[in-house]
Amino acid sequence: MRWGSRSGYALKTTRIQVFHSRWNLSREPSRRPRILFLADRNILANQAYNSFSAFPEDALVRIAPDDIRKKGKVPKNGSLFFTIFQTFMSGQSKDGQPAPYFGEYPPDFFDVIIIDECHRGGANDESNWRGILEYFEPAVQLGLTATPKRKDNVDTYAYFGDPIYVYSLKQGINDGFLTPFKVKQISTTLDEYVYTADDTLIEGEIESGRRYTEGDFNKIIEIKEREAHRVRLFMDMIDQNEKTLVFCATQEHALAVRDLINQMKTSKDPSYCQRVTADDGARGEQYLRDFQDNEKTIPTILTTSQKLSTGVDALNIRNIVLMRPVNSMIEFKQIIGRGTRLYDGKDYFTIYDFVKAHHHFSDSEWDGEPIEPEPKTPRTPPPQTDPPSGEGPTNEPPPPRTRVKVKLADGKDRTIQHMMMTSFWHPDGTPMSAQQFMETLFGRLPEFFKDEDELRALWGDPATRAKLLEGLAEKGFGKEQLAEMQRIIDAEKSDLFDVLAHVAYALPPLSREERAEKAKVIISTHFNTKQRVFLDFVLSHYVSVGVEELSQEKLTPLLRLKYHNSIADAVADLGKPQEIGKVFAGFQRYLYDQAVAA
Repeated sequence: MRWGSRSGYALKTTRIQVFHSRWNLSREPSRRPRILFLADRNILANQAYNSFSAFPEDALVRIAPDDIRKKGKVPKNGSLFFTIFQTFMSGQSKDGQPAPYFGEYPPDFFDVIIIDECHRGGANDESNWRGILEYFEPAVQLGLTATPKRKDNVDTYAYFGDPIYVYSLKQGINDGFLTPFKVKQISTTLDEYVYTADDTLIEGEIESGRRYTEGDFNKIIEIKEREAHRVRLFMDMIDQNEKTLVFCATQEHALAVRDLINQMKTSKDPSYCQRVTADDGARGEQYLRDFQDNEKTIPTILTTSQKLSTGVDALNIRNIVLMRPVNSMIEFKQIIGRGTRLYDGKDYFTIYDFVKAHHHFSDSEWDGEPIEPEPKTPRTPPPQTDPPSGEGPTNEPPPPRTRVKVKLADGKDRTIQHMMMTSFWHPDGTPMSAQQFMETLFGRLPEFFKDEDELRALWGDPATRAKLLEGLAEKGFGKEQLAEMQRIIDAEKSDLFDVLAHVAYALPPLSREERAEKAKVIISTHFNTKQRVFLDFVLSHYVSVGVEELSQEKLTPLLRLKYHNSIADAVADLGKPQEIGKVFAGFQRYLYDQAVAA
C-alpha cells in the first residue's frame, strides 16, 4: 500500500501514532509496529533519528554499514529504524558478489516505511533504489515531499498515487508557520565577461570573443576578483552575527568562497565560516550539527554547493546567499524553505540574489501542482555499425577540460560597480509593498498624522516629534521596532522620518548626509554666520549619530562640546539661551522641508 503526502511543513517530524496504538500488519496485539524511515542522505536520516528522541532509546535503531560489517548482520531489535538507500544497497556475500543488506530482512519485516523527500531516488522508474520499495511491498509506504515531481521518468504521483494529505505553502503561511522574506536583487558590471588583452590568462584556453555568462562562472571560467567583490558586498550588508547559508556553483567554489569570507569577517574565530559538501564527509556533518544548534554561534556561515539545498532543518537561518544559478523550480522551492522556518525573535529572512533566481516567483509552478507530463513517443535507437577494421570503440569520454582562470588587469577590480534593488515577498512568493511587509511584522502603523505634510510638520519640531515618538512607542512601535524597520528597508543611514514616510507614503528614503547637505542651502538664508557655524556642527552630529541628536535635551551637551564647556562663549556668539533654543528648534523644520526631498 502506497500513500503520498505533499506537505510544505515539517510533517516528517510528526510523532507516529501507530507506534502507540501497536498497529502492525500481522495484527498481533502485543507487538509494536516496526517502522523504517528511509532517506537518501545521512544528514536527513540523522536529523529524523534525533527528532524522535522522545521515544525509548532501545526503540530507535540507526542502520549503518560499519555496524553491520562489525556485527556481521543487520539489526532487527527495535521499533523505529533509520537508514539511507545507499546503505541498504551496499553489502556483499562471502564470495564477494553483491548482496544488498535489505535482502537480509524478510519482505514483511517492516509494517510502515516512510520515504523522506520521496520526489527523489525511489520515485525514479529506473533507479536501483526502487527495488528496495518493491521488495518491501507488504509494508504501508508513506512518501513525504514538499515538491512532488512529474517530469521525465521521475513521477512521484505515478508510484505513490494522489496525495492522501496536502498541507500547502499557503496553509502554512495562514497558520503562522512560515516567515516572510525580502530579496536583495544584486547585479554587477562583471555578471558577464569577455576576455581582453590587458587581463592575464593564468590557466586554460580562453575563447576569444566569447561572452561568458553566469552559468559559465566557476565551472568553465574562474575570476577570483569577481567572487571577492560579491563576497565583500554581502558581507558588508549582512549582520555578521546572523546564521547564513551561501550556495555556490561547485564544491571547489564553496571552498574558495569560504576562504574569502574568513578573510573579510570581523569575527576572531577561525571556524566562523565552514564548507559543508559531499567531500567534507563526517567533519562537514559535524559543522552542520553545530550550525543547526541554536545554542551555538560557530560556525555562523556555511558554504555549500548542493548538499544543503533540501531537507535540512536549521531554524535560525537569517540570510540565504545565491552565488550560482538555480535552474530547477524544485530546488528553488527547497532552498527558500531553508529560510522560512520559524524561530524565536526571527520575523523574516533575507535572500541575497546575485543570479536572478527570484524570477522563479513568477512561475506558475511556484505554489501549484506539477504539470502532468505529456506521454513520450519511444525513440528508435540508431542502427549500430561496427567500427572500421583495426579500430576499437569510439565512445570514450573526452578528457576533462581545464578550467579557465583569469586575473583582471591591475585596478580593474576597483572599477566593478553594482546595482541593488530590495523587494519584499510573502512566503507564498507573491510580492508585497514595504507597507504590507511592515504590517505583517509589526501591525498597522498608528494614524497619528493624516498626510505627508502633517508628518513633516510634526517631525520638524523637537517637541511634537518627541510626543509622536512617545505615542508610537505606546502602540508598540518603540525605538527597537523603528530601528528594525530601518534595517528592513536598508535605511540605517537615513532619518527615522524617512522610515515612517516610506512605509506610510512610499517616499524614497534620503540618507542623513543627503538631507543635511540639501537643508544647508535653505538654512543659509535664514541664519547669520555664527549661527550657521553652530548649526553645521549640530548637523555633523546628526549625520553621524541620528535624529536623537536633534532632541531638546541634547542642546546643552552640544553647546558644551562645541564651545569647550564654556556656555558663556556660546552666549557671546549665539545670543541669550532663549534665542539659542529658538535657533536650535527653528532650523529643524527646514531639514524636513518638502524642498529637501526634491
